[in-house]
Amino acid sequence: MNRFAATAPCAALLALALASPALAQQGGMKDMDTFPRPIEMPDNVWIEELTMLEVRDLLASGTNTALILTGGIEENGPYLTTGKHNHVLRVMGESIARRFGNTLVAPIVTIEPGNPERASSPGGIRLSQETYRAVLRDYATSLKAQGFTNIFMMGDSGGNLRGMQQVADELRAEWSGQGVVIAHIPEYYNYGDVLAYQRDVLGIDEDPRLEGLHDDYYITTIIMNDDPRHVRFDERVEADVASINGISILPKEKALWHGRQLIDFRTDATVAAMQAAIAEQRGTN
Repeated sequence: MNRFAATAPCAALLALALASPALAQQGGMKDMDTFPRPIEMPDNVWIEELTMLEVRDLLASGTNTALILTGGIEENGPYLTTGKHNHVLRVMGESIARRFGNTLVAPIVTIEPGNPERASSPGGIRLSQETYRAVLRDYATSLKAQGFTNIFMMGDSGGNLRGMQQVADELRAEWSGQGVVIAHIPEYYNYGDVLAYQRDVLGIDEDPRLEGLHDDYYITTIIMNDDPRHVRFDERVEADVASINGISILPKEKALWHGRQLIDFRTDATVAAMQAAIAEQRGTN
């Protein structure tokens, strides 16, 4: 084979890439900034599940708030998957975005900060604090560049919060006077209040230390509203271990209902804190 013939496709691709801006200007390729959306938009708040045109049109119609959510991959006992916090964020992100309105959710930051050299627990993965903060900064900067004017950070794991606060504070100072609200919402991480709500309102008095697992009834029931498979529901029922800290997760419908009440409780606290952050920062910008 002629060695020059073998490289011809690569050369053609290179020439196309170099010519792309010119082609776009001449109408050879569609300009996605002005291309009309040809199909109906789904009802969805997750940026990664929307097309570029759908996000563009939502921004143009007043969707100006974005959520940056951080979870983690860690040991969570024998029943919950390592992505426990990320599953919680799937239901909480959906609920908060819809309750607040005109809000989209960025892809979840699924890895938490820590020392990667000490991530020896099977399945545990960590980002260095430097990398974690850089990811948050780049997320927020990307969202600002697209036109989001309210950007909120929320962490579902305790070790995530300090880095989020640092980045939010740095960007708030850096973006001062630019009309952008950037804030970490620590009120989202309200598991102490959740435990009290579960006891006082739902009538479930749980001692998280009872079984000594990184697992709780309130976490389990919230996750079940994402997918019961993430708490190994069917397998636990089959093995007759469908309880946590002495509290049964049967019947399923009751556990799902408890989870929805907890989701609503956390959503209310978070949305109120978001509204307060906007009022405070708009008053000083």
